[in-house]
Amino acid sequence: MSVEAKSKSHSIRAVDALRALIFAGELPPGSDHLESELAEKLGMSRTPVREATLVLESQGLLEVRPRKGVRISALSADDMREIYEVLTELESLAASLAADAHYSEQELSRLKSATLEMEASVAANDREGWARADAAFHDELVRLGGNKRIQTIVSNFNDQVRRARALTLHMRPMPKKSNEDHRALYEAIAKGDSTAARKIHWRHRTEAKDMLINLLNQHGLRRV
Repeated sequence: MSVEAKSKSHSIRAVDALRALIFAGELPPGSDHLESELAEKLGMSRTPVREATLVLESQGLLEVRPRKGVRISALSADDMREIYEVLTELESLAASLAADAHYSEQELSRLKSATLEMEASVAANDREGWARADAAFHDELVRLGGNKRIQTIVSNFNDQVRRARALTLHMRPMPKKSNEDHRALYEAIAKGDSTAARKIHWRHRTEAKDMLINLLNQHGLRRV
């Protein structure tokens, strides 16, 4: 492996490691960290860590502060509202595009599988399993939309709200209604009904936004 390839590999590992620490809450929202501290925590040199922080800054997960290290981004309820408004419009468009593509049953197999996994997880009272299947469903939905720019934007925003979703996972009711929405969306896409697909997903994401913001406010979680 060339020196350049090794450097890129180290940077990718640093990105993945820092993302994991952020999502696990080991680098809490609003906390400040020196580059040297992060390098020591990851057991890496400062160069890949510096490159990783720039990537994560572009994804909205932290802020690089010259000569002061980095600050882990914290989101308010207003931030969540804005992000969900973007996610709602873009994912609804992806749902419409996916329906217009008239995919075969085989091509929709991963979307159907995620739907079944969500239903099985709710039946087993497995919230973490449901959350994984839910994320897989939304990732596959956007992929099926076939617009790479939508995929990039949605991926970045999903990362920004992941902590809030994880934090409120056990505060919310069991997501039976969410499963009904996902099932209806899958069926609309399978039928090639783009109007229904867009409408179903727009309503689903709007309700999810309202529930998340209400939970944050009810539990006094002003920044997450």
